[in-house]
Amino acid sequence: MQQTRTFTDKILLIVKGLAMGAANKVPGVSGGIVAFVAGFYEEFIYSLQKINAKAFKLIINGRFKSFYKYVNGRFLGLLILGMLISYFSISKVLDYFIEKKELYVWSAFFGMIIGSIYYIAKDFKHWHRSTIISLIVGVLVGIGISFLSPAKENDNLFFVFFCGIISVSGMTLPGLSGSFILILLGNYVLLLVDSVNALYDTMKEVILGDFSFIQNSGRLNILKILAVFTLGSATGLVTLSHLLNYVLHHFKHITTAIIIGFISGSLGVVWPWKRTIYKLDATGMILHDSNGSKVILNYQRYFPHLNNTETWIAFSFIIFGVLIVLALDWYGKASKNVK
Repeated sequence: MQQTRTFTDKILLIVKGLAMGAANKVPGVSGGIVAFVAGFYEEFIYSLQKINAKAFKLIINGRFKSFYKYVNGRFLGLLILGMLISYFSISKVLDYFIEKKELYVWSAFFGMIIGSIYYIAKDFKHWHRSTIISLIVGVLVGIGISFLSPAKENDNLFFVFFCGIISVSGMTLPGLSGSFILILLGNYVLLLVDSVNALYDTMKEVILGDFSFIQNSGRLNILKILAVFTLGSATGLVTLSHLLNYVLHHFKHITTAIIIGFISGSLGVVWPWKRTIYKLDATGMILHDSNGSKVILNYQRYFPHLNNTETWIAFSFIIFGVLIVLALDWYGKASKNVK
């Protein structure tokens, strides 16, 4: 499964990691879709499931080079590097555009998911009773998740660890948005906004030689929450990847049909035309998080007005999103032909 990679391949892997990281942070969008469409999903799952007892034994014995090679370290390292860069750069840009041009951002993602459905389904020739049932189950679960009501924020460390396991589902299960699941669990703002910003601020202060955060109990508490969340995410990645590797190996066609269903069902989550429902305090005022951002509860969907110019601009962004995925498909085929 490991490949010899050129410098260009390495840069592209970091870019793919950027795309996965950005997608994972947007509610309704799955980083796994990026992996699936960009053609490295199976290598991603395969590499993660190599983090097992044998890998830990290599570390304990000090055989770090063997460990790096065994777990496909160059692939995972570059991909994770891209994701980390994304959380402190592209994801912040996305936050800005979602705040200022929400309709167009959702439209582009809606188009990308439509393109993803086409990409995955176009070469799937294994439709029979079991795969059709799997498709329907995937669609129903995807739709059902999109209409659940969010819970209240909970910073209990055991629950935060569980959130970490659940949040990485978007990376391992295309169509299932880990960030949207965190909204349903009530901890999206705490774990993907407040804690990430706290880490960013802390790193910036440390670089500048400012260690005053050590006296800030609130900052230390949220960093502790982030550490537990990260541990849960790492645990989820490894355990889910082992399960998925087994399922892909033994039930590949059924799994693909479920993934197509998941992605189709998730269209309801990223439907562009929706009104944001914000969390209110006892006086009816909109609540804000520690960074001044409005706390989102859920969305109320509606059909667009066709006599509105904004609607047609949104349609153009949907087409743009579809074209992005088709371009990725074209690039993947071109790369294979060159090799």
